[in-house]
This record gives sequence, C-alpha cells and structure tokens, in this order.
Amino acid sequence: MSSRVLTSDVMGIDTFRQDPVGALASTESGTLAVFENNGPAFYAITAERLAALLACEEKASQALTDVTLDNTLFGQDAAAPAMTPAPFGKFAMYPGWQPDADFLRMAALWGIALTQPVTPEELASFIAYWQAEGKFFHHVQWQQKLARSIQINRAANGGKPRHDMNDISAVDYSATLPGFRRTK
Repeated sequence: MSSRVLTSDVMGIDTFRQDPVGALASTESGTLAVFENNGPAFYAITAERLAALLACEEKASQALTDVTLDNTLFGQDAAAPAMTPAPFGKFAMYPGWQPDADFLRMAALWGIALTQPVTPEELASFIAYWQAEGKFFHHVQWQQKLARSIQINRAANGGKPRHDMNDISAVDYSATLPGFRRTK
C-alpha cells in the first residue's frame, strides 16, 4: 500500500520516542512524519507550526464571495447585497444551507433568469434531495445546481413556483364557457 508523505522531515518511531522535543526542534518546517513499519504512523508539529496552520484555517473559513454584477442590469433601485461568508472547499449538503443574498443576480450571470426569489419550499426540496444523495460540491456549484433545479421546475409549471397542494384556490369565473351560468 502506498502513502503520501506530507513533509520532508522523516524519523522512525523508536528515535522519536527517545527525544520527541529534540526531534521536533531539528525540523526545517516544524512538521515531522514519524514512521513505523516503513509507513507514516503519525505527524508531529511544533506549537509555532500549529499556530500558523490555525491562522491559515481561520482566514480560509472567512472567505467572502466577491463576485458582483453591474447594477444597470437589475435596475437602479437594487440594493447591494451584504457579503456573506461562504463555506470553504467542497461539502455535502446540510439542512441549514442557504444560497447567497446575491443569488438571483448570480443566476442571471450563469444564464438562468429567475424572476422570483427561491421559495422556502423549493429550497427545502432541493436540500432534502441533495442531502440524501451525499454528494460533495463547492458553494458556488451548489448554487448553480439550485438555479438549474428551480429553472427546470418552474418551466414545467409555467414559470411560477409550485403552489402548495393544500392551498384552496379561488375560482376563475372568466373561463366560464358560453351557455353556462356563473355562480358567485
């Protein structure tokens, strides 16, 4: 079985056990691969390297989306949406996931013109489907999938969000055929 070694500093486990502090102090990058039976058993890092990695992770987790479109495409009264943190890297769909505040504008950039915002029912249906699938995608890819899903579902429903089947609809009296009575 092959394995990838993620540092150039390597040491056997027996040597490491004799002087772990000295072994870490002798590394160039503050990271040490400790081998047992010709394969990496674990990695050891210095406190400084750990602090640097945690700072890097913190910075990466606060990445903000910086994609914007020209306001002239959407009218002069369109307010600039607030920047929201986007999850970093690929992730599986989870129950509290939300598209960006700028979702409709981004969908237009991707060639999907949505005239109405995403309804809670559409979002819940999308999340439930993809949560069960267990696939991993980037935040922008999830938004693109949501936009396409909404476009397809609304096209099948005349461009409108699907109505709740439990809602009582009003009677349309304008469609009464000649010769039939209207009752109100």
